[in-house]
Amino acid sequence: MDLKQLQDQIFLIKDEEQFNRVALDVFQFQYENNKVYRDFCDAPGIKPSNIDHYSQIPFLPIEFFKKHKVISCNETPSLVFKSSGTSGMQTSRHFICEPGVYRQSFLKAFKLFFGDPEDYHILALLPGYVEREGSSLIYMVNELIHLSKSSHSGFYLDELQQLGTKILSLRGDERKILLLGVSFALLDMAENFPVEHPQLMVMETGGMKGRRKEMIREELHEILKNAFSVETIYSEYGMTELLSQAYSKGDGVFSTPPWMKVLIRDMNDPFAILEKGMSGGISIIDLANIYSCSFIATQDLGKFVTYSEFQILGRFDNSDIRGCNLMVG
Repeated sequence: MDLKQLQDQIFLIKDEEQFNRVALDVFQFQYENNKVYRDFCDAPGIKPSNIDHYSQIPFLPIEFFKKHKVISCNETPSLVFKSSGTSGMQTSRHFICEPGVYRQSFLKAFKLFFGDPEDYHILALLPGYVEREGSSLIYMVNELIHLSKSSHSGFYLDELQQLGTKILSLRGDERKILLLGVSFALLDMAENFPVEHPQLMVMETGGMKGRRKEMIREELHEILKNAFSVETIYSEYGMTELLSQAYSKGDGVFSTPPWMKVLIRDMNDPFAILEKGMSGGISIIDLANIYSCSFIATQDLGKFVTYSEFQILGRFDNSDIRGCNLMVG
């Protein structure tokens, strides 16, 4: 199978058997073409020939994206996504060789969970991201706004009153309204310009970014539900180092698209994968990361629910607060 065929196979996955086969092929490709990852695998003596299931593949600690160029292609990257961080903090860099793969990933996932972007007015409240370069979240939302083909869709910085007026003006519109925002900005709006709109879809992308105190997700969601008079708050789980997103429809359980999988690792043994219902470190397989590294050990804590569902319990390193990271909850 050539590289283009492998890339295409990622978004055709329908079951566990297919996922395992493609994951093993991606592991082989990245072992051969990503020196940073190959050196990491070689240290404990792990080779593709020794692996027959994706759970046995080594997960690269996410911190490597801060200190190394984690890349699996020879071409000059056409994009570099950078994580947010406070002044002086070393940030992650994700080198993107094929932006089309990222676009395919987030668009297929959005359609899978929410339908066609043309069915929405998409209002983005993402201060702190809009003002800086290299945000993967802004790249995604900008494209979704464009695909919505709505003159009402767009970004808002600190124009919270204007945003509230816009939401009220769209009441009764045949399209759904998606308000997508970083947590601290949604809280600011909830406290200062609450808008009663029971049909509004509110989605938080996590992250207080040092602007406000961290809080558990349930507390945040209760405040937002009361402010907007909605029954549920949606959540997005994504980060600079990933090209795929998981989504929650308000029950605290995140679902992954077919080419993405979450495993829970033992905190004391990073090579030990835990069973359903047990909590530990979140390791992610994101096959859309074909040109960087698809097997990443994050600093988030979670619990495995099913092969495509997981819960977030918080972080196990509170000293490193990443912008896209979710609240403790």
